[in-house]
Amino acid sequence: MAVYTEVFDDDLAEFLTHYDIGQPLALKGIAEGVENSNYLLMTDQGPFILTLYEKRVKEGDLPYFLGLMRHFSEKGVACPQPVPGRDGTALRRLKNRPAAIFTFLPGAWPRRPGVAQCGQLGKALAEMHLAGQSYPHTRANALSLEGWEGLFRDTGHLADEWTPGLSDEIAAELAFLKDNWPHDLPTGVIHADLFPDNVFFLDGTLSGLIDFYFACNDLLAYDLCICLNSWCFENQREFNATKGLHMIAGYQSVRPLTPAEIEALPILARGAALRFLLTRLYDAANTPKGAMVTIKNPMEYVDRLRFHQRVRSALEYGLRP
Repeated sequence: MAVYTEVFDDDLAEFLTHYDIGQPLALKGIAEGVENSNYLLMTDQGPFILTLYEKRVKEGDLPYFLGLMRHFSEKGVACPQPVPGRDGTALRRLKNRPAAIFTFLPGAWPRRPGVAQCGQLGKALAEMHLAGQSYPHTRANALSLEGWEGLFRDTGHLADEWTPGLSDEIAAELAFLKDNWPHDLPTGVIHADLFPDNVFFLDGTLSGLIDFYFACNDLLAYDLCICLNSWCFENQREFNATKGLHMIAGYQSVRPLTPAEIEALPILARGAALRFLLTRLYDAANTPKGAMVTIKNPMEYVDRLRFHQRVRSALEYGLRP
C-alpha cells in the first residue's frame, strides 16, 4: 500500500454520497506498499479501506481482482471485500482514478515473522490455491519471464549504480531461467505478492490476506517460492531452514507438492528472487518525488538470488525427506 493521490474532504464527501456506510470521521493515508493509493477511512459505522488505483494497475484487470476477493470469501479465505454502493457497483472513480471501498480486516502484519507464523502462512497459501481452482476467470502473469526481460530492458542500465557488475549478473540469470524454467507443473490462481505486510495476524492467529493486485494464473509452487523468499530470510541474506520447514509443511498439510514441484523449487525460488530484484530496481527509479511511499532496497534480493543459485536440492529449504 502507499499514497500517490491526495484525497481532500470535499472529494471524500462527494464520493461517499454513493454509499450507505455512515458519515466520515477521519481519513488517514497508509504509507506501506508501492502500488496504489490507500487510506484508512473511519466512519460512524466503523473502519474501511479506500483504494485509488494508480497507473501500474490496469483498469481492465480490476474486475478480475475484485471478483477474486469475493470468490475467496465465499470459499472461506479471509480477505477484504469490495463494498458496493447503493446501485450495487463496487468499482467507481475518484480523483480521475478507479477507486473502491473495502471492508476492514482486523489484525497486524508481522514485522519479523516467527516459525509458527510461517507455518500458518504455508497452510493459508495452500487453502487459497485450492479455493482458486474454481474461480472461472483467468489473468496471465505479466511479471513472469517475458515481464522480467522487459523490466531488465527498462532498468538494467541502472543496476550497476547499486553494485558494479550487477547488470551482467542479472543478464546471465535471465538467460539461465529462460532455458530452465519449468512449464508442466500444476497451475492456478496465485497471489504473487504474499509478503508479510500482506498477511494479518490477530492474537497469534492468521486473520486474513490482503492486496491481491498481482494475482494471476501461474505455477502454484512459484507462489510458495515467493513466500520462501519474503518470509524465511534473516538479516536479508541468511535463509532460516526452520522457517522454511514449517512453511512447506504447513502448505503440504493442505496440498502436497508433486515430485516435479519439489525438484523445481530451487529454480522457482531463483525466479521469484529475480522478479522482486527487478521490480524494486524499477520502483526505485520511477517512484514520483513526494509520494507517500516506502522505497524497498533491491540489494536484499541480490543476496537472496545468490543463495538460491547455490542450492542443489529442495532439502536445503527445510523440506522433510
